[in-house]
Amino acid sequence: MSQIAFVAFWLAMASYAGATVLYAYYLLNKRQALSWYATFLTGAGFLLHTASIGFQSSATDGTELTGANVLILMAWALVLVYFALEHVWKLKIYGTVLVPAALVLMLIAQLLGASTSVLKELSGHQRELLDSWRVGIHVALIAFANAGFAIAAVASVAYLVIERQLKRRTSSKLFKRMPSLAQTDMVARRSILWAFPAYSAGLLLGVLRAIETDVELWWADPRVVLAGLVWAFFGGYVLLRWMKGWAGRSAAYLALAGFVLVAIVAVVARTVESGFHLFGL
Repeated sequence: MSQIAFVAFWLAMASYAGATVLYAYYLLNKRQALSWYATFLTGAGFLLHTASIGFQSSATDGTELTGANVLILMAWALVLVYFALEHVWKLKIYGTVLVPAALVLMLIAQLLGASTSVLKELSGHQRELLDSWRVGIHVALIAFANAGFAIAAVASVAYLVIERQLKRRTSSKLFKRMPSLAQTDMVARRSILWAFPAYSAGLLLGVLRAIETDVELWWADPRVVLAGLVWAFFGGYVLLRWMKGWAGRSAAYLALAGFVLVAIVAVVARTVESGFHLFGL
């Protein structure tokens, strides 16, 4: 099973790499045939990606929620959410950024040793923390929420680029391929609208599990503190957009700042050897 998972993993990365090239050509040439092949390769990569996770889970009697494997799950969630974006809002252009982002996550996971187990290095209490359905759902919700925040960040960058071009009254072949300002703002807004509740539910499950297993000073864990800041930041984003009417450039900068916090959490979770999230290292 592990060997099949390994082969499927690398075939998935190869498919994502091919899709990345085709999405880039599509962005430059706007040829529908390239778009179709890019979507096909992304879909094939996603199926292989799913198969790899499934076979590896069968080989290890469950998906090990280590740092490397969590990155693989995050890449999987990012591609799945992108497919929803492409088919619901008919926006293929975001594949130029999101598919290669998933590929990079998988490459980093492989460098971190995605195919090796670290559960044997955990203490008995850490094993107990992971042995619950709440942990699996907690990780899944956080992964999907982070994918939503990533899409909002990409849309916000697109918004700022398009707005700058419009103000300068300049145009280019690439600029003509970009979506409208209203469309990019809508994508960012809706992505955070569904990502924030998912993130909130994921944090709640994690807190309940920490309390349930009597983790000492769980609230002082660096990852918990930073995750709380992310939650507060995007909570503020939601309030400002729907109660104060924030939109446009201000909202775009706010979404980008929030995603920077998400990235900081991801780095700290895998580099700082403190707290009870050591299985994330």
